[in-house]
Amino acid sequence: MSNLFFYGTLRHVSLLELVMGRSADDLSAMQAVLPDHAVYAVQDQPFPMIVTEKGSKASGVLVQGLGDVERSRLAFYEGGFEYELRPETIVTEDGKEHQALVFFPDTDIWKKGAPWDLETWIRDWGALSVFAADEVMAHFGRVDASDIVRSFPAMRTRAWARLAARQRGTGDERSVADDVIVHDRKHAYVNYFGMDEIELQHRQYDGALSPVLHRSGLMQGSAVIVLPYDPVRDTVLLVEQFRAPVFLIDDPEPWMWEPVAGMIDPGETPQQAATREAMEEAQISLYQLEYAGGAYSSSGSSTEYVYLYVGLGDLTSTVVSGGLASEGEDIRSRILPFDKFMNMVDAHVFKDLPLLTLAYWLARNRDRLRAK
Repeated sequence: MSNLFFYGTLRHVSLLELVMGRSADDLSAMQAVLPDHAVYAVQDQPFPMIVTEKGSKASGVLVQGLGDVERSRLAFYEGGFEYELRPETIVTEDGKEHQALVFFPDTDIWKKGAPWDLETWIRDWGALSVFAADEVMAHFGRVDASDIVRSFPAMRTRAWARLAARQRGTGDERSVADDVIVHDRKHAYVNYFGMDEIELQHRQYDGALSPVLHRSGLMQGSAVIVLPYDPVRDTVLLVEQFRAPVFLIDDPEPWMWEPVAGMIDPGETPQQAATREAMEEAQISLYQLEYAGGAYSSSGSSTEYVYLYVGLGDLTSTVVSGGLASEGEDIRSRILPFDKFMNMVDAHVFKDLPLLTLAYWLARNRDRLRAK
């Protein structure tokens, strides 16, 4: 049996219960501190780290009597954050000292930011972290922790998209609580993408419930797609890159001309993502974004929701090595006069659906944008 001291996100009861697979009521927990230590946010990350700091006290929770299963579950979850366990002396509210294990970060990977506050973190990141942990722990005992380390950023991106989806009502009076029955749901596969399987019934148009249906969904985050347009020069900018799925289906031309596109990072708005991706992929600054709509890209197979924009900018140069090397991107860009661009659309040169959608939107709104 082991004692562990939690100073960070696992002080959030919902997250602790999910990770440990037990109700908080079944845990022997008490408030405690780790002397000569302090807790800080990790730079550019929504979780904290603990550091040695003379005279400070790191507040947390001491949980006693954890067995091998709970230890294994914790190690599996924390492995995604590159932390390791170390023994420390913890002091509880009654002044007693206890030996406990503490998760410490790999300081070569994480850099400390501002002092960390639990309540602020719960407000800003609690729900996302619970969603991400739900996917992580669904694979406990099925995949190696190293696979979770590689996939965890994508899991957080999917969790952020899930939060956004919950706000996406348009006024439909039907209720999933009343008209959908879930018999089973599982996270069947994880990598850069996830795959969920579900067995359900839904209310049919005749009022009866459907038969039990087995369905799968490719679980993805939300994305932005932005077509750069220069209203002064009347030109558009496209980017080209190799697309593995197009290759996998045996298309002989897997190098695709597309708008600028990318996933929306956790904590990021679609507008922020559009501006960031334009700089990363094409090295251009956009001074205005025109919203062209949002929709699910393939609602029968994927959870991906895309936000479509035409981005106004000064299009004067192209790149031959755009994108992030850390993400395996190799991108070049091309500037086309609007008329030539639309002639290529009409000649069916392009195979990217969002590009066609934005081309038609731009054709409809071009005069207004040029009149500004």
